[in-house]
Amino acid sequence: MAATEQLPVLLPVAGRRNVLVTSALPYVNNVPHLGNLVGCVLSADAYARYCRLRGHNVLFICGTDEYGTATETKAMEEGCSPREICDKYHAIHRQVYEWFDICFDHFGRTSTPQQTDICQDIFHKLLDNNWLSENKIQQLYCNSCQKFLADRLVEGSCPKEGCGYDSARGDQCDKFRRLVPTLGLPSSTERRPLFLQVCSCMPCVRDTNHLFLELPLLKEKLEKYIDEVSGTGSWSQNAVHTTNAWLQEGLKPRCITRDPKWGVPVPHEKYKDKVFYVWFDAPIGYISITACYTPEWEKWWKNPENVELYQFMGKDNVPFHTVMFPSTLLGTGENWTLMKTISVTEYLNYESGKFSKSKGIGVFGNDAKDTNIPPDVWRYYLLTNRPEASDTQFNWTDLQAKLNNELLNNLGNFINRVLSFIAKPEGTGYGSIIPGAPNAESHTLTQQLAKDVGDSVEKYIEAMDKVKLKQGLKYAMTISRDGNHYLQNTKFWKLYKQDPASCAIVMKTSVGVVHLLACLLEPFMPSFSKEVLQQLNLCPVEHLSFSDEKGDRDKARRPWDLIPSGHKIGRPAPLFKGLENDAVQNFREKFAGKQDERRARAVVAAQLEPIKL
Repeated sequence: MAATEQLPVLLPVAGRRNVLVTSALPYVNNVPHLGNLVGCVLSADAYARYCRLRGHNVLFICGTDEYGTATETKAMEEGCSPREICDKYHAIHRQVYEWFDICFDHFGRTSTPQQTDICQDIFHKLLDNNWLSENKIQQLYCNSCQKFLADRLVEGSCPKEGCGYDSARGDQCDKFRRLVPTLGLPSSTERRPLFLQVCSCMPCVRDTNHLFLELPLLKEKLEKYIDEVSGTGSWSQNAVHTTNAWLQEGLKPRCITRDPKWGVPVPHEKYKDKVFYVWFDAPIGYISITACYTPEWEKWWKNPENVELYQFMGKDNVPFHTVMFPSTLLGTGENWTLMKTISVTEYLNYESGKFSKSKGIGVFGNDAKDTNIPPDVWRYYLLTNRPEASDTQFNWTDLQAKLNNELLNNLGNFINRVLSFIAKPEGTGYGSIIPGAPNAESHTLTQQLAKDVGDSVEKYIEAMDKVKLKQGLKYAMTISRDGNHYLQNTKFWKLYKQDPASCAIVMKTSVGVVHLLACLLEPFMPSFSKEVLQQLNLCPVEHLSFSDEKGDRDKARRPWDLIPSGHKIGRPAPLFKGLENDAVQNFREKFAGKQDERRARAVVAAQLEPIKL
């Protein structure tokens, strides 16, 4: 279902499994690249679609993360206001996700009155419950600009022993995926300041008062929650590892306020000139976006007995969702729906390097459409290459191979062979009418196929239930491979004249497998699924639902029964188009970045380089 379609308001339903799915809120200051897509939004979409396939009651929420320094910096770069930047890039994000066929139930944003109200309400409850403290800290201050410097605008060497990463930001070291204090970055007289927004002055250190969330005091509540859900919720191992590292290192109070103007105002007389730190307010965006979707949002977010929360993100977002956000909600003392399952990806790199918008390197969301490669091909490639356990790499040759060999020659070939043969006129085919197959149980090769297909469906469901999306896709594609082998082994084109009864069994069984594939692959390639169902002359509402524990799985072991005899199929047509070598080479050159463009963009980028200490 496209991102822009209006859906009926969904609320939890008694007696059904209610699943709340969120994707990490993408920053609004740039266009998402393929790594951003597969790391959160696309993965969440595939899982939400699978849950709907199973018959669960699903609400899929996402939106743009619009507050903070990143937005202010982008607005300065483009010479406009933060609000204008948010409006511009929110629209771009929406268009990109719509093209990729992402099925949000609501795609919102964080710069809303609902965000302010809920964020401030949570703050008041934390304050009333004595989980907040005040402290004076030292921050870098630019005398020329007369402002405190945002953490992300400061670079230096990571202070962690054994790290020393030179490009640690004041808010995070990407090498060890840990947060560091700005003033923890050691200074170096050899590293002169580069450029800060419109100023190149060396900053000084000033005292400033801020509010802190007392994570050490909340540790007992947090650890109890983590112990209860990290195992039963099948947290991905990278999430478990990162969270345990945080706990073992020892929790420290975390500052929840900052000095920029673009953010949720702090409702406290002493701090009225400050806003909430983005790490504090951004996760609350899941809640406020739901509140924009329905005024009955508490039925989703304050209903842990009846709602399961699944969250999808890249590895750099883990501590915000497994430590800070749960601590924030636990500290209110209210009955919040806390995360049950977190699915975290590593990084998807581009060819032999990294995606870089400023250098023109890599495919970004709005570039994909211009290649004329269909959205489903992109979805398939990204999900087969999903970095679930380690970093993976986008490679044009690999994309070509997966399209030509797996989609065109395997999946598309199987479906087209089956439907084209059934569509042939009587005398050479079945005149588009599915034949009867009364003795399918006694046909040896058919029975073996049915067993293999049934086993693959069981493995598919087991993998998808555990949010092993890449594994689930692999099992679905195994069914297509087995279908092709079945066609070859039965030599159906000879059976049509030599053994009509056996040929009818093969065709009726095979068209059932086609239907099954259309259903199993819908979470990964929804347009493909829709097209196959049209060629089968079946409406989407006739999807095999897998709505119970065994019934639909048993049907998969009897594929000859999935579509009734006498049903008339539609017109078969090729489902995929191959990718030629010349096109691959052109794409590789186009998205590798050009030297003259790199120089021009480097000038712009240098103007916004962080100050290095």
